[in-house]
Order: sequence, then structure tokens, then C-alpha cells
Amino acid sequence: MAEGAFYRTDELEAVVARMARQAHRLVDDPANLVVVGILRRGAPLADRICSHLRALWRVERIARLDLDIKRYADDLTLLFPETRLRESASGETADVAGRTVLLVDDVLYEGHSMLRAVEWLARRRPAAIRTAVLVDRACAKLPMKADVVGVTLEVAPLQIVDAHVPPYEPEFELHILRREADDVQGP
Repeated sequence: MAEGAFYRTDELEAVVARMARQAHRLVDDPANLVVVGILRRGAPLADRICSHLRALWRVERIARLDLDIKRYADDLTLLFPETRLRESASGETADVAGRTVLLVDDVLYEGHSMLRAVEWLARRRPAAIRTAVLVDRACAKLPMKADVVGVTLEVAPLQIVDAHVPPYEPEFELHILRREADDVQGP
């Protein structure tokens, strides 16, 4: 697969700051907010957004929860088609009932991962669920759309938008992975 970085750290830091300002306008009371990151890369993005939100509201703490979906139903199935669908939550005791949830993920592609997370959260009866994604590929097949979008990228279906987010990668960047003809046609 060929690869090319097209957003770098300084650009993405500005994107995340703008996302936090968008989220800030959606939530009336930070005391009733729970920011939920979809593991893996949605969790550190949620931390970055929380940092900006704390500064905007001048509060010390915003409730956080991470949700672990064991099979990425979107972009990464092209890289890891053998992964199994399994859901679990870290910190399942975190109470979202009656609170506003801001659900954060790195890339919205077909919408499967986001839908699974929304379903899990909805069973816990939050007052509202808002969604935020660093990248919206603008081609969801399910009725999912993000309330807060960092960047919208329309790329070919076999291209993968790969978010590099510390601590999982050393640099905060966006890359496009392109399948070569040999990858598509096989031996």
C-alpha cells in the first residue's frame, strides 16, 4: 500500500480546537457532559477535545469514558478483515443517564462503529448523544452523521483515511493509504 500524509500536527491541532468550539455550542452545561472516546484513536482525540472544552468553560474536569469496539466496521476492515465484532466498555459504571454525551471517533466511513457505540450509549438513557469525528468521509451507509466534523474528505472507496494519533503513533497526522493494483487483484 502506498501512503501519503496530508495533514500535519499543527494543522490538526487547529482542527481539534475548532471541533471543541463547535461542541461547546452544542452543550449548555459542562457538569452534565460526558465525553466518550471510541478506542483506540477516538480516546486520545476525546482527551484533546476535553482539554479545549475545559479551557472554554474554565472548568477543571469534564467526565470521560472510553468505549472499546473490538472490530472496526469501517476503514480498517480493509486492513484487518479477520477481526471479530465484539463490544465492551471500559468504565461501564460511568453514569451517562440524563447527561449529554459527546461521542468522539477518528474517522466516520460507513457508520458501523459509530452506530454500535450510539446503540450502547442509548441503552444507558442519556439526555442527548452528540457525535464528533476528526474525519468524515461523507459516504456513510447507515443513518449516521457527525454533529462536529474536523475535516470532510471524499476519497475513493478502496482508499483508507488513516489517522495517526499519539500515543499510538509518534506524530498527529492524517494519511491516505492506497491499495495498489496487486493488492486488489491478488496473485
